[in-house]
Amino acid sequence: MASQNMDPEAASSTAALKGNETGGSAAKGSVTKRLQQELMTLMMSGDKGISAFPESDNLFKWIGTIDGAQGTVYEGLRYKLSFEFPSGYPYKAPRVKFITHCFHPNVDDQGFICLDILKDKWSALYDVRSILLSIQSLLGEPNNESPLNTTAAGLWDNQEAFKAHLMSAYEN
Repeated sequence: MASQNMDPEAASSTAALKGNETGGSAAKGSVTKRLQQELMTLMMSGDKGISAFPESDNLFKWIGTIDGAQGTVYEGLRYKLSFEFPSGYPYKAPRVKFITHCFHPNVDDQGFICLDILKDKWSALYDVRSILLSIQSLLGEPNNESPLNTTAAGLWDNQEAFKAHLMSAYEN
């Protein structure tokens, strides 16, 4: 199972050094195929409260949406996110950030998200759907052990005060 995170692009560059003609365009084609497959899976999944589509005709840049989960302070709110997929995807994690301002312990002022599956716990088995579901889950269950936003982390235990601050900062 260790091969799930082996980057074929790295293998193809080694092959190119040995004189073989493999690499960039083939790797980009496989990324394109993977992203098309993920788009279809996401559209057919029927998951409530999440969606994502390519931005214009660029398959390597997507816009996603997440609805706040029921029973959380984020219920009734919708957030937009941007996805940028590297040429080494799915062996390299996409860059994901909030476009809509998100007041949350694990989201900084620029919209960057502190989530292990987007960093050191990334696996090629993850897809856009699993990323969206993980971020949606993170909204209601932050990791206050490693906050990016210390103000939000400090308010989290007082949900009434947190929601008041959240609503004053929310932009639709």
